Amino acid sequence: MILSTIRMVISTKKRAEAIKILKMTADYCKIRPECLSCHIYEDVQEANILMLNEMWRSKEDQEQYLRSDAYRNVLLVMEMSQKAPEIRFNTISDSSGIETVEKARLYNR
Repeated sequence: MILSTIRMVISTKKRAEAIKILKMTADYCKIRPECLSCHIYEDVQEANILMLNEMWRSKEDQEQYLRSDAYRNVLLVMEMSQKAPEIRFNTISDSSGIETVEKARLYNR
């Protein structure tokens, strides 16, 4: 799996437009079977921060998306950022859930 995270500083004046564009992109991604998740976040602790998180099945799926017309919308929003956006692509080789918390809590007893 590939986790893509983009953190951008978007001015108050451009925020509504940026969110509208990112929402269209997220809606597009969510209907694609190779996209496992796509979410837009606003930072409640730091003003003017928007984040786009996407999870793709494989590197190939993500690269195909990066070449798509839909990704041009993400690039457009990145250009709106007041600072250079922080972009991270992380490869996830393992994933777990609540069982990890339960296992860790058992060792504490």
